[in-house]
Amino acid sequence: MPSPDRAVVLGAGGLVGMAWTAGLACGLRRGGVDLGRADLLVGTSAGAIIAALLATGQDPGRLATPVRPAESGSTPPQVDGRRLGEAFAVLGDAASDPAGARRRVGRIAVAAETGPEQAHIARMRAMVGTDQWPDRQLLIPATDTESGEQEVFDGASGAPLSCAVAASTAFPGIYPPITVDGRRYMDGSLRSATNAALAARARTLVVIDPQAHLFPDELLHQELAIAAADTVVTVEPDPASLRAFGPDLNDRTAWEPAYRAGLRQAADATEQLRLVWRTGSGTDRHRVRDLDGEGVGMPTTG
Repeated sequence: MPSPDRAVVLGAGGLVGMAWTAGLACGLRRGGVDLGRADLLVGTSAGAIIAALLATGQDPGRLATPVRPAESGSTPPQVDGRRLGEAFAVLGDAASDPAGARRRVGRIAVAAETGPEQAHIARMRAMVGTDQWPDRQLLIPATDTESGEQEVFDGASGAPLSCAVAASTAFPGIYPPITVDGRRYMDGSLRSATNAALAARARTLVVIDPQAHLFPDELLHQELAIAAADTVVTVEPDPASLRAFGPDLNDRTAWEPAYRAGLRQAADATEQLRLVWRTGSGTDRHRVRDLDGEGVGMPTTG
């Protein structure tokens, strides 16, 4: 497979980060930077939803307002607060053995009472709008609940697109693990909030990281080094966007304010991105917003 000229990586960030990313992508498109025209899109957790929309040629503006449970034909999410707390406790002490921590979190995910898998898949189908993979290259990482290892879904994986997105967004205690070919998968952000290393060999790499403000960014720097793109642009929430986010990235009441914040921030991001997006050349590394970032184990959207 030839190296992609332009790659876009969309990171995790909960319902709120997803809405912000949708607004940002919509504003960028209006400004002449259509992220959906990238040769490769990588979407993790909340970012998987927007990556799927963009890769299939849909308007991210369709997520300007929350998708209601009645629209998806499913029930509202069923959060298991006790198991969610257990997952965060394990992740908070994961530095010495991250692989082992993911396996422990996988057991928590399987034990959590978060409703049926099909309900979560239906919610994702309502957001993504299709079960069909695009012709454009799209990668959606998830985490195997048993092994703790990464699984990367694409059009050749055999899973419907909505199923892959549901797996990548299935944070333990919030959404149920998703079964694909007899294996159960949970949130793709448990290994990395962006999984930017999956965009290796791209000439121009754009990374949109809604939760960069929450963690130090050593992991992202490591992954960017692996990706080894000629030009890297990272886009992170600015202070006004962070105020719109509020303290809870899964607060549905912050969905619309976060979307509008992304739409507003797109004006600045467009100026930064327009030249590199058109030329795909250069060796400089740019940051649209210089806020510290990393991300492991934030609850993501459904």
